[in-house]
Amino acid sequence: MSAASRERFADVVRLGGAAGDPADVRLDLALLLISAEALPDDVSGETLEALLAHGVADLDSLAESVPDDGRDDQRLRAALGGFSGESADYARLESSLLTDVLRHRRGLPILLSSVWTEVARRVDVPAYGVGLPGHFVVGVGDPDGNRVLVDPFAGGRLLPYDTARSIAERTGRSLKPEHLRPHDPIDTLDRVLTNIRAWATTPERAWHRLWAVELALLLPRHDLGLRREHGEALISVGRYAEASRVLEDYAETVEGPMPLEAEHARRVARQARARLN
Repeated sequence: MSAASRERFADVVRLGGAAGDPADVRLDLALLLISAEALPDDVSGETLEALLAHGVADLDSLAESVPDDGRDDQRLRAALGGFSGESADYARLESSLLTDVLRHRRGLPILLSSVWTEVARRVDVPAYGVGLPGHFVVGVGDPDGNRVLVDPFAGGRLLPYDTARSIAERTGRSLKPEHLRPHDPIDTLDRVLTNIRAWATTPERAWHRLWAVELALLLPRHDLGLRREHGEALISVGRYAEASRVLEDYAETVEGPMPLEAEHARRVARQARARLN
């Protein structure tokens, strides 16, 4: 992690802000910068550029292996069918880091789907992430016309719409047309960082939780509650004075519509200050 990688991440995601075009966001670069954040050492200068260049080159190489002929989903599967995942991958941070996913060809559904869409972009195949309730897959084709769903977590196997509907129903939700729309890259990054924060709930992973929160705060849109989580994450790594300031600012923001939430945040801020003594 470094100030340089944070600044670069902010520059990449800023293009997808309220006035920007989500298509301008380089999802590959943003995911590689998340990988840089997870490294224990400072990553900047030539080291950062080498990490990004290596990841981009890996994706370029995969794109070069996509056949010229055949149905689009079959072409992508020919190059990417070796990527997959299993339930054990949910317990590994590496499953959410693009550098490791490219190296080991294993990962969470959203990372594997991002590999598919980034390779597809390089060979002009129309493909996009699809955020189903309870799963993340890829649509190949025209989102407003003929398209198929593929499941990169299962090696790119075709996913019938009836199966997609069953996946959604297992979460207690009904599959709706908007669930099949192309996933905004900013929302994809938010979902990746949410996965990392969910993984980093134990004390020994506190630093991981903190950087995942701080990257999420750099996204052009995020939930207000993330600011409270930032203060709590700062407390978990012993940065009590900074945590107190963050929580006090949050309390001031929400005290009008949510007075009880504001009072809770101020109470936690006071407790953090007390630990400085």
